[in-house]
Amino acid sequence: MSPPDLRLLQVFDAIHRTRSVSRAADLLELGQPAVSIALGKLREHFADPLFVRTSKGMEPTPLADELVQPIRKALDALDAALGHRSTFDPAASERSFRVCMTDITHLVLLPRLWGTLRATAPGIRIEIAPLDDDTGRKLESGEADLAVGFIPGLEAGFYQQALFRQHYVCLASADHPRIHGGLTLEQFQAEDHAVFGTSGTGHHVIEQEIARQDIKRRIVLDIPNFLGAAFVVEHTDLLMVVPRRLGELLRGRGDFSVLPVPFPLPEYTIKQHWHARFHHDPGNRWLRGLIAELMSEAGTRPTPAEAT
Repeated sequence: MSPPDLRLLQVFDAIHRTRSVSRAADLLELGQPAVSIALGKLREHFADPLFVRTSKGMEPTPLADELVQPIRKALDALDAALGHRSTFDPAASERSFRVCMTDITHLVLLPRLWGTLRATAPGIRIEIAPLDDDTGRKLESGEADLAVGFIPGLEAGFYQQALFRQHYVCLASADHPRIHGGLTLEQFQAEDHAVFGTSGTGHHVIEQEIARQDIKRRIVLDIPNFLGAAFVVEHTDLLMVVPRRLGELLRGRGDFSVLPVPFPLPEYTIKQHWHARFHHDPGNRWLRGLIAELMSEAGTRPTPAEAT
């Protein structure tokens, strides 16, 4: 039997990275039937199923895991030898991108992004995934294309681009019975607080700084996202420390007071992150540029990308 051709190897690599026939098809800009046919040819050649459908997606067999590195080396060598330069036409593409972000970024970015896509890239599909402790692996495998947010854990081994600076404020109901026009440290320590989950982000810095400064905070409600906690705050006498941009957005849409935090908290930087494997991918590069442009309109101009 003759050896698999280049397209079959590309299909193998894409399925191994995405754990999905449909996402592999999107990545390669092929029809799903074509990818399924290619997978059938690979299975016949290697006399092994290679990828088996599970609750987590198309998981590789032991043989597929043994083959992935030699196949990727072969693809890299061919790419270098042939001087291959892939192209990406957003107006014609039907590619699907997955972006990891928090619910704050949903509010800040998605309305602008969606409007731009409908006007300039109507076939593009965006899938949003939460930031979590598995985000780095998803970027490396190709299961996610970008991660946007405050994610210090991704600052080693990934490309990153700073989008804008951010700081914290204190959010309260506009009808709070005791907080009016300002917030003292004594009031902050006397009131009950809501907090949001910080898995996969750097927002645990709030707890670290409060502990370091020996400030007392009585937490009575813990919710795994910003928005759920914020709308509880609107209708109760709870306080919550939130990023400034979220506070401003909520104040314009509900009955909130946005107050300076009565003690110092560090500023932080919202960044987009991606893996080095996809640094030169034209589609990934296009999406990064678009997000940087949109975030620049919403804040300060992004810095150039850098690898760490």
